[in-house]
Amino acid sequence: MLVRRFYDDRLAQASYLIGCQRTGEAIVIDPARDVAQYLEAATQEGVRITRVTETHIHADFVSGARELASQSGAHLLLSAEGGKDWQYGYAAEAGATLLHDNDRIVMGGVRLDVWHTPGHTPEHLVFIVTDTARSEDPVAMVSGDFLFVGDVGRPDLLERAAHVVGTMEAGGRDLFRSLQRTASLPDHLQIWPGHGAGSACGKALGAMPSSTLGYERRTNWAFGIHDESAFVASVLEGQPSPPTYFGTMKRINRDGAPLLGVRAAPAALAATQLAQRIADGVVVDIRPAAAYAAQHAAGTLNIPLGKSFTTWSGWLLRYDQEIALIAPDRATATEAQRALASIGLDHVVGAFDLDALVGSRATVTKGDINAAPAMQAAGRLVIDLREPNEWNAGHLDGAELHPLGTVTTTLAALDRTTPLAIHCQAGARSAIGASVLERMGFTDVVDLTAGYGGRTTG
Repeated sequence: MLVRRFYDDRLAQASYLIGCQRTGEAIVIDPARDVAQYLEAATQEGVRITRVTETHIHADFVSGARELASQSGAHLLLSAEGGKDWQYGYAAEAGATLLHDNDRIVMGGVRLDVWHTPGHTPEHLVFIVTDTARSEDPVAMVSGDFLFVGDVGRPDLLERAAHVVGTMEAGGRDLFRSLQRTASLPDHLQIWPGHGAGSACGKALGAMPSSTLGYERRTNWAFGIHDESAFVASVLEGQPSPPTYFGTMKRINRDGAPLLGVRAAPAALAATQLAQRIADGVVVDIRPAAAYAAQHAAGTLNIPLGKSFTTWSGWLLRYDQEIALIAPDRATATEAQRALASIGLDHVVGAFDLDALVGSRATVTKGDINAAPAMQAAGRLVIDLREPNEWNAGHLDGAELHPLGTVTTTLAALDRTTPLAIHCQAGARSAIGASVLERMGFTDVVDLTAGYGGRTTG
């Protein structure tokens, strides 16, 4: 049996290629939208991708299942479970086979048993993998967003992100029962999850790429609660705010993402177009925060091309906007275009190089977090850009909580001349926040760069 794991650090998302080397067949489970990586891996391993499937309708990235099936000629397999409201709208058009609980997928000496594990979503499936050439004992579970290392998939996203009222408590009960079903599986079963640390699809995901069911039974909080009502209360408590784009992802993945094919690199934009692009759409400067703070074009949005790039792009960019980039080189612009496409932000019209910044004089004013009380005494409003759970663990007296992803709404009515001091935990979010507030028209913003975690007093 052949197994290849693929991982996107920005999405904290894993996908898997599993194949039988004897017959040369392979299946890809939960592919991302950049499908070239799977095609290249199949060629390297000497197998053909004959099937493509996924565990559920994803909320945090655009599924590559349809794209990969189209480019490889593989057969598409999709969940038929979960009720009429969350069936795949494109399944018939794509010629997909619909999977039900207890179905089997066989490729030579590799067998995948399909289990319906509702909870995170109503249609969720996992795949129990057996290498029959070696044993009839199963070797692994491709667990998607059902079971993670140290956590389980949150059951509240349909309600909180897709606004399907009344689903999160029912999802919690379903999740509890799905976990009970795993009692029949052996401790040695490897767990190959769909996400790692940093994903918003749970609240306590571990960074290890895999685990075993036995280890999770001993250490995962979800297996330690044996009362259904207590489990539901616990799994719903303390979940991070879902990015605003999650609802859009749900709809795109249910109805079928547009096929991308092979995309050209972003077009080169002339520096003379910068002012008009800022006025007409959004210009995202993807340089590191320090470079942006030292010099940038007023009205641009700074989202550095790091691990959190897709998350904050999903929070802050609109799907109906044309997006232009400012990037140090063509390769970096192309990488950003690919990352944006992974969450369906396809309207990248081009990229400016750094020559576009010649003559730009905008900077970010930086301040000391320890001086926040004095700033407040002088009339400056302190804004905490962290999440509610961080705020509840400790915050500055007199500060106001406005999580970064919400400020364009929650501060929309505030007088733009109000002096502001902003901070997060360690400085990354406040750097982005400074550009957001400047773009909103605020004229006096100080970034307390060390963040709440950098305080040396009090």
